[in-house]
Amino acid sequence: MLRTVQAYEQAGVAGIHLEDQVHPKRCGHMSGKAVIPAGEMVGKIRAAVAARRDPDLVLIARTDAAAVHGLDDAIARARAYRAAGADALFVEAPTSEDEIAGVAAELLDVAPLVFNWVEGGRTPPIPLHRLGELGFRLVLFPIGTLLAATAGMQSLLATLRADGTPAAAMPGLPTFEGFTDLIGLPEVQELERRFGGG
Repeated sequence: MLRTVQAYEQAGVAGIHLEDQVHPKRCGHMSGKAVIPAGEMVGKIRAAVAARRDPDLVLIARTDAAAVHGLDDAIARARAYRAAGADALFVEAPTSEDEIAGVAAELLDVAPLVFNWVEGGRTPPIPLHRLGELGFRLVLFPIGTLLAATAGMQSLLATLRADGTPAAAMPGLPTFEGFTDLIGLPEVQELERRFGGG
């Protein structure tokens, strides 16, 4: 843990997310998770705190214990992780709005709270404004863009299969020029002109 924190900090990372799952880890919204003993995780957090040199590096402690041992255990773990030095707390995959509100009620005064908004996951979809009202300070949207990209690829490939051309697959599809602008190709070409030596 010491070297991991130091390496990420030297690389300029603003925050590190530490989890209490047993390796190999699973998505927090999948079955079959297991967690390490709370005391072992406390030790990892203490090591991360000791390794940190930049006081602005945020250490987020995540627990997946709710799915394994219940919400009360997850909240107790979160409190212990804060006491060990975590800056923010993340109780993964509550399964109802009441559980989400319970996490917030129990931990809001302990540390800033993180919420994981996974489309189709175990946690019900809660509007962003409601999460703010409950007191969550950071909301993660980990797969929305990937799901949207997947839907776009499926649509384009279905059109290609049906029509033999992807030309009309999706309204609003960016142009080739628009895409190259988005990914920064004009800047790369300018650097080539300046330093290419050609």
